[in-house]
Amino acid sequence: MPSWTFLTNHAHVLIAIDRDPELRQRDIGHAVGITVGAVQKIIHELEIGGYVEHDRVGRRNVYRVNHDQPLRHPLEANHTIGDLLASLDP
Repeated sequence: MPSWTFLTNHAHVLIAIDRDPELRQRDIGHAVGITVGAVQKIIHELEIGGYVEHDRVGRRNVYRVNHDQPLRHPLEANHTIGDLLASLDP
């Protein structure tokens, strides 16, 4: 199997959160194949960019993806996060 993928870890974290907003960061890391620290950094960056929000429910976070946010690269700027996630819906 090649060492690269078509989507970034940021996209993989976003997909995991969209599919299960109650996933623990440890479970996101396991699904994506990255450390919990990397997951924390990515979620923080996604929150700063307005792509993800979270609410604290008890001891856990529940995430929300902002589907209306545009993709960041100029080649995809006319599409939203929701478009990307819908195209990858299982």
